[in-house]
Amino acid sequence: MPFWGLQKQLGIDVDSFLLRQSMAQPHGQAAACHAFEREWVECGHGLGQTRARRECQLEYEDFMECMKRTKL
Repeated sequence: MPFWGLQKQLGIDVDSFLLRQSMAQPHGQAAACHAFEREWVECGHGLGQTRARRECQLEYEDFMECMKRTKL
């Protein structure tokens, strides 16, 4: 069965908020925390939720530090 962009066709946005930095940016420039989010997503890809929380904790903490700007 072919993949259809049903959400885009209907004009609804259900799950794109999950990847904040990876979305298309207005001026085509990568967002500030894009690299941290990418590392976190690549680490957790294919592991499953339980294992990814345990094994990708460092990447997630780096991403949250960048998003919240706690350690500048």
